[in-house]
Amino acid sequence: MRHKITVSGVGCCLVDILYNDISFSSESIKPYLSQGRGDGGLTPGMLVFREEFEKYCGKPFGEVLANITGGRPHSKINIGGPSIVSLINLAQLACNDNCEVRFYGRVGNDSPGGFLLSALNKMPVVLRNYKISEKDTPSTVVLSDPSWDDGNGERMFINSIGAAWDFMSEDLDDDFFDSDIVVFGGTALVPNIHDNLTSLLKKARARKAVTIVNTVFDFRSEKNDPLKRWPLGESDESYGYIDLLITDKEEALRLSGAALPEEAVEFFIGMKVSSFIITDGARDIAFYSDGKLFRKIDVTTLPVSQRITEELARFPGGDTTGCGDNFTGGIIASLVDQMTLMDCKPDLREACIWGIVSGGFTCFYVGGTYLEKNAGEKLRKIQPYYELYKHQMQ
Repeated sequence: MRHKITVSGVGCCLVDILYNDISFSSESIKPYLSQGRGDGGLTPGMLVFREEFEKYCGKPFGEVLANITGGRPHSKINIGGPSIVSLINLAQLACNDNCEVRFYGRVGNDSPGGFLLSALNKMPVVLRNYKISEKDTPSTVVLSDPSWDDGNGERMFINSIGAAWDFMSEDLDDDFFDSDIVVFGGTALVPNIHDNLTSLLKKARARKAVTIVNTVFDFRSEKNDPLKRWPLGESDESYGYIDLLITDKEEALRLSGAALPEEAVEFFIGMKVSSFIITDGARDIAFYSDGKLFRKIDVTTLPVSQRITEELARFPGGDTTGCGDNFTGGIIASLVDQMTLMDCKPDLREACIWGIVSGGFTCFYVGGTYLEKNAGEKLRKIQPYYELYKHQMQ
């Protein structure tokens, strides 16, 4: 009989307000582009806090947004955030009989909060200690340019932490730490969790939970000192308690203080991260395992899905919002499926394949969260891309 896996996650969960087809080369956006790291301006692929962005622009946010978008309404409002989006994808891809997915967090007592609660209650994720705060619901305005980076697409993010300030490390109960897998996702946008990450990882490891950390652009640290590498919790001891770290290239460089991805890889290995994956948009991913959680594998690379790339060249809609989050969800879904078999150590390469096709599939719709018409729909749509990718790699 298979063992049912419990996955508990905490981290960034918010309302994404999406504006598609925003040209990052347009005259309307040029006055608001960053001139230097951490200055509060916009940079493709990076995040800035709304308050800092307003200071940088010297104008109210609404006025600036209207200038950038030409005053048009948003393209879509959706569930967003590196934690919840990855967990929803995990729950959509993993069989309910195999896995229960839980999320801990805060929401505001406002209209966006009402939308978020209503939307989350339709998802296959169990909300735990998810309380209403008097602060505003966390949100991110996402500006998306599908033509950026030679047609691969990119986004810029303007974030408001809001109610996420109210979630404390002590709000994580015993059930969280007694889960089979605990996931800390985008905690740089949940400051009181991020600042205590070392202690939380240590506690989870002591309870025998598998620990996963997926990162987000840490504007708070970038603003404090753009030349200093980003902290992860109270100390670098955090790294030794991470079973799987998932980060993109920019975040890997800033966490490690490295100038090159190869140096970041050596940093994570030296810090005793058990396994890690570094993504780079539409380019190859790099991954590594020391053999403790996944089977041992030296630093290896894998390309994106050729079939998805070919189809996207002819596809008229969608954007890249949530690609990394769904990549993470695909990784964890594969880990869960492999753990339920209990016959051997999980294969990180296999998990990466599911991450690649999950992340790529996200480009076929607007926003990170896919709204299923019925259970299993998303898995049925992604499965053929998985089979084609396996054939691609033969």
